[in-house]
Amino acid sequence: MNIVETGMSGVLVLEPRRFGDARGWFSETWNARAMMAAGLTFDFVQDNHSFSATKGTLRGLHYQRPPHAQDKLVRCSRGAILDVAVDIRKGSPTYAHWVARELTAENGHQMLIPKGFLHGFVTLTTDCEVQYKCTDYYAPECDRAVRWNDPQIGVDWQLGGATPLLSDKDANAMSLADLDNPFSWSDA
Repeated sequence: MNIVETGMSGVLVLEPRRFGDARGWFSETWNARAMMAAGLTFDFVQDNHSFSATKGTLRGLHYQRPPHAQDKLVRCSRGAILDVAVDIRKGSPTYAHWVARELTAENGHQMLIPKGFLHGFVTLTTDCEVQYKCTDYYAPECDRAVRWNDPQIGVDWQLGGATPLLSDKDANAMSLADLDNPFSWSDA
């Protein structure tokens, strides 16, 4: 597995190797022993799988507060998405900066998003499936969202001026300025 730094401390792109033949291909998407050898130790406890039928479906920007903050390992298993991580660790030199990567079923890449980051994605094709591992369980009382189009962050979602399809939660999310932020750069 190739591990690529993104320029955002802690956010990594994992590029699993694929072994193919006339039948198709095989890929090992997670190996705790290999990751530990690379200095990555995560205890994933929950796998999530989402389906979005419509191109331009935007999910995010989400996070969970402590004590149920989550590290996430995200991959697109059908279609293509633009996956986004936003640093919200107070005192971080990259606070409110974002990084994005195109994750596709074809390229098999994954994005590792640590605690202290907002996460979101927009579908670039119809019929997208996204799977991700989390290091803590979903806790509705800790679930939060920041506006996808917050001007302080300024994510380029590559929508070409189109309006994304949003959930009510995401359409009514708070601004970054109003966030009661529990994350600190010194905790990272």
